[in-house]
Amino acid sequence: MNEYGFVRVCAATPEIRVADVAFNEKSIIAAVKSAEEGGAQLVVFPELVLSGYTCGDLFNQRALTEGVLASLGRLRDLSAEWKPLVFVGAPIEKDGRLYNCAVALCGGKLLGAVPKTNIPNYGEFYERRHFCPAEEGLSHIELCGEDVPFGTDIIFSAQNMPRFTVSAEICEDLWVPQSPSVRHALAGANIIVNLSCSDEIAGKAEYRRSLVKMQSSKLICGYIYCDSGYGESTTDMVFSGHDLICENGTLLKESKLFQNGLIFADIDVDKLDGERRRCASSYYCGAKRAEHVTVKFTAAECAGDTIRTFSKLPFVPKDGSRLAERTELILNLQTMGLVKRLKHTGAKTAVIGISGGLDSALALLVTRRAFENIGKDFKDIIAITMPGFGTTGKTLKSSKKLAAALGVTLKTVDITASVLKHFEDIGHDKEVLDVTYENSQARMRTMILMDTANKTGGLVIGTGDLSELALGWATYNGDHMSMYAVNSGVPKTLVKHLIRFEADRLGGEAKATLEVILATEISPELLPPDKSGEIAQKTEDIVGPYILHDFFLYYAVRWGFSPEKVRYIARRTFDGDFSDDTIDKWLKNFYRRFFAQQFKRSCIPDGVKVGTVTLSPRGDWRMPSDASSALWLKIFEEGN
Repeated sequence: MNEYGFVRVCAATPEIRVADVAFNEKSIIAAVKSAEEGGAQLVVFPELVLSGYTCGDLFNQRALTEGVLASLGRLRDLSAEWKPLVFVGAPIEKDGRLYNCAVALCGGKLLGAVPKTNIPNYGEFYERRHFCPAEEGLSHIELCGEDVPFGTDIIFSAQNMPRFTVSAEICEDLWVPQSPSVRHALAGANIIVNLSCSDEIAGKAEYRRSLVKMQSSKLICGYIYCDSGYGESTTDMVFSGHDLICENGTLLKESKLFQNGLIFADIDVDKLDGERRRCASSYYCGAKRAEHVTVKFTAAECAGDTIRTFSKLPFVPKDGSRLAERTELILNLQTMGLVKRLKHTGAKTAVIGISGGLDSALALLVTRRAFENIGKDFKDIIAITMPGFGTTGKTLKSSKKLAAALGVTLKTVDITASVLKHFEDIGHDKEVLDVTYENSQARMRTMILMDTANKTGGLVIGTGDLSELALGWATYNGDHMSMYAVNSGVPKTLVKHLIRFEADRLGGEAKATLEVILATEISPELLPPDKSGEIAQKTEDIVGPYILHDFFLYYAVRWGFSPEKVRYIARRTFDGDFSDDTIDKWLKNFYRRFFAQQFKRSCIPDGVKVGTVTLSPRGDWRMPSDASSALWLKIFEEGN
């Protein structure tokens, strides 16, 4: 595990020969060497890899079991020089009974033998002919001259890396309703290893993949499934070596079928530990904490940087066959949230301030979908454009063209005169372009929207997005306020994606206008344009690039990563896009603003949650408005 919580793991499926222990031992040794070269700290081999799974009645031959014991002794001795914790599958005899075991080796010791609990005896499987199921409780067994813990409830814990905790189960144990891994996870194991020999039939790989992903999700754990491959007997079955490494429902790495070899992944045990803490009240609710024995080992340090990669756009659906389906779902969540509010209030109209920018465009698109859903006339959507001191011809034109393309009612209210009068009322010099100058415009616009909604029996639809809430980039009681905020759960990078999707769906003039809006600089347009009439006040020059802030938001809030870890993965992810100094500058700004602007989030309007991050005080995020950011900012004060 490196300092940021990543453990390098490896699932190794070597070529074997049935009942040829010497050959299999050499294959294991070669695979461990390759795994070490790949920086592995944990290596998992298939079920019964030392003997082969398909030995049949040869398991009753003492020559085979004694050959396995001798091989275990040699591997144990070699492990004194190996770096990783290694699990191998072996038939182990105890008290006149034969058990199908996962044996852990590290540091020149046999750390423990975990027998299989669920012995299949149906279909093509007849393991009960040879093996006994694990019994309850923990005992000891003498293996290769050592007194070794023997039983299912063992946690192998790295004494130098406290969150690197591993337990084992074997093949069928995963496929049954009450898997041993449930007990292991409740007892504190962050990583489950499964030594398997699962034959391949049509459709089974898809089911196996889903099963491993779901188990890792249910247990909030890393799950390494290592399957037997080429070399097992094909008398009646074929084995594909389908290895899988998952973390909390995410498939990190998968082998190709029928290709023996090694796969590597970095499991983030720090992330898993944090997620379990977050869900502790339900994760452990009513569950009996299993009495496991902890066996200590010394874990190898992970060499170099993590091989884990991170999406630059963690909030945006990934490319693939379900991309359109996921995007449509997000839009429907926004739409149906508004549908419910419109019906409940009996609103006659929906009033939206449109600026020619991204957020108001998305809010208008969602509102139109909501009206379509309930069969209301689009003309009852009142889109108000309110040009002021900073409004440019480009954005004003986009506002008008979008309203026309969507068939909604457009109203134009120039706020210049009313804001100037307001400056007179409060004694503000119009030449002083300060926060009063800016926020007076935002609050004037909100007053116009609210009063129009009152006049027409409607609701003001909020346009502000999740990224703006995180940074506090909204005028308090200005664009900060609405009667229902459809974008409050949508970060800026996702706003862009949703607009592109809806533009393609609508086509025509709507698409053309939305493409212009997507290409327009993000700006509140509260300061006068430059000499050429273009936008002078550019949001990302002031608060930082939204692609960075959304990345920071996802890992700092959703996963609770430390500032050091967020910085580490941001530098790796955006290498070549932003310098380290630039990332540090905007990350510091993110934390500073996130803490300072909580008071705005403490009283935000209702709005729908669409993803795993929301900052509603009634939803996922409860934070005092006066919490100190000192601990988080200390990292930047102390330097790299």
